[in-house]
Amino acid sequence: MKILANDGISESGKNKLEEYGFEVDLTKVSQEQLVSYINDNHIVVILVRSATQIRADIIDNCPSIKIIGRGGVGMDNIDVDYAKSKGINVINTPAASSKSVAELVFSHLFGCVRFLHESNRSMPLDGDSKFKELKKAYAGGKELAGKKIGIIGFGRIGQEVAKIAIGIGMNVIFYDKFIEETSLDIEFFDGQNITFNLVSHTFDEVLENSDFISVHIPASDKYIIDSKEIGKMKDGVGLLNLSRGGIVNEEELLKSINSGKVSFAGIDTFENEPVPSMKLLMNSNISLTPHIGAATTEAQDRIGVELADKINEILN
Repeated sequence: MKILANDGISESGKNKLEEYGFEVDLTKVSQEQLVSYINDNHIVVILVRSATQIRADIIDNCPSIKIIGRGGVGMDNIDVDYAKSKGINVINTPAASSKSVAELVFSHLFGCVRFLHESNRSMPLDGDSKFKELKKAYAGGKELAGKKIGIIGFGRIGQEVAKIAIGIGMNVIFYDKFIEETSLDIEFFDGQNITFNLVSHTFDEVLENSDFISVHIPASDKYIIDSKEIGKMKDGVGLLNLSRGGIVNEEELLKSINSGKVSFAGIDTFENEPVPSMKLLMNSNISLTPHIGAATTEAQDRIGVELADKINEILN
């Protein structure tokens, strides 16, 4: 049986699939050519990440497809319910990339409180001629220890963010529609284990009391963070969105940064991917990455192997 990994798959995932007896096709097929390619090559499983869209036209016109697999968490690029109604299995890997996304949150956060996102732009241009001026400009950094981080959405990724925050001495509060309280088990290199019991706060409490806010919720058809929500935040708050574009109103975010209400933002997901707003890209108070939250070697290995195991379980 043939599997098309249209957005790629890790070598470990490919090897695992081949061990199970599947033929893995790594051809990158354009969206317009997908239907004909799937039918011509009798593809049984199509694997995607965030680039390829699997909509009703593909589902209706590719009768050989038995499984649609998403390497990652969010499945907003797949018509999940429609596929299931047609008897197609839809799978994803919700746990595999949690640590990678959480670590990228703190890459942005550490960078922003010490102005790395700005100094890395300025030093190549002016480091040799304005060293003292730059040193003065970036001298007012902050420590994260002792500060309060508010996490909106406390699923697997939100909880991994909390574990790192606790590990560096931050105070964690969270809001989640479905989780009222939870226990976080933090394991250390020497085998020690410490459990922290956390209770959910209200949405407004998180907005009003956090020094930094990190958003980790599924795709939404409306803004979760808009002008009203930003207005409730502390002056000088830092805001991070590494979940989905369209959750934060980027125009209002820019206004709040320009006014000083928000001191900085860290963004990995954008409203208009793959062509983000130029105003956003050019703002020196925003730390930017091109939707790479899950793009670590370790996460991709876990994703590939998990997909292979799930496919084998379904088909064999």
